[in-house]
Amino acid sequence: MKAIITTGYGSPEVFKLDNVAPPIARPNEILVSIHASSVARADVMMRTGRPYIGRLMLGLLKPKNPIWGTGFAGIVASVGSEVSQFKVGDRVFGENIDTMGTYAEYVTVPEAGIVAQLPDNLSFEEAAGMCDGGITSLNFLLNLGTIKAGQKVLINGASGSLGTAAIQLAKHFGAEVTGVCSNRNIHLVKELGADQVIDYTREDFTGNSNAYDLIYDTVGARSFSECRHALTENGVYASPVLGMPLLGDTMRTSLFGKKKAKFSATGALPLKETKRLLEVLLGIIEAGNLKGILDRSYPLEQLAEAHKYVEQGHKRGNVVLAVA
Repeated sequence: MKAIITTGYGSPEVFKLDNVAPPIARPNEILVSIHASSVARADVMMRTGRPYIGRLMLGLLKPKNPIWGTGFAGIVASVGSEVSQFKVGDRVFGENIDTMGTYAEYVTVPEAGIVAQLPDNLSFEEAAGMCDGGITSLNFLLNLGTIKAGQKVLINGASGSLGTAAIQLAKHFGAEVTGVCSNRNIHLVKELGADQVIDYTREDFTGNSNAYDLIYDTVGARSFSECRHALTENGVYASPVLGMPLLGDTMRTSLFGKKKAKFSATGALPLKETKRLLEVLLGIIEAGNLKGILDRSYPLEQLAEAHKYVEQGHKRGNVVLAVA
């Protein structure tokens, strides 16, 4: 099969196209013929090998898993002898966090892993990035922000993978949503359901006093201290982008003060919790309240170009590889 081998850390040139033997499903696994796989911002950070602490999991000097990529959508090509929930020909999607391997034509996934039947109202390309944006944003809105109907929620970075999912999810839960993006993305953010949209090049949302119950900064562009004034009395600031300031704010506000700073590594959640979030996500998708937003699609051979585009920080929704 064709696969992209990650030869080291650094620029997109570390990716090399190769022909390798396809994986074989173990008794508890399914083999998926990949039709589309996601290229996320987290993938770009992993490729650079920074922050260095991430190499403790990925490999100190070079990646221990030669084929990267986590989000996928495709068709079950074979099943292990112990598999009962899937059969050959099933359309599936998911996130293969532990062993990765989705920058390829085939990947093996544990039956008990983060994988589910593909809803009829999603295409392969739409579904490939759904777990990254959808599950992560569900975790932040539900678990960290304890979102409720009537709350005022601000989403910074509203036009990216996390942001486009978060707008739709927050509206599903009955929140009043403000999206922050650039002028070129205002129409998209409004179309997804945002009640108000702020162009960050013209207005600074942190000047809005006591305005938001939850600020979900998907891109980590503004700190808790900058956003504190804009939070309500018991407001929460949450971001998936961890740095020393957020780490310190999270620790301090867990002990003192009513306004809280929070962080979560969604990929490190217990499998049971991630699967719970996936079930919630499936229900919202099937109800028609969450759709995948596709920015660009690249052939597998152009993975380096996809990484270069994502690295610019201006993608709208998801970027995927069209594998099959």
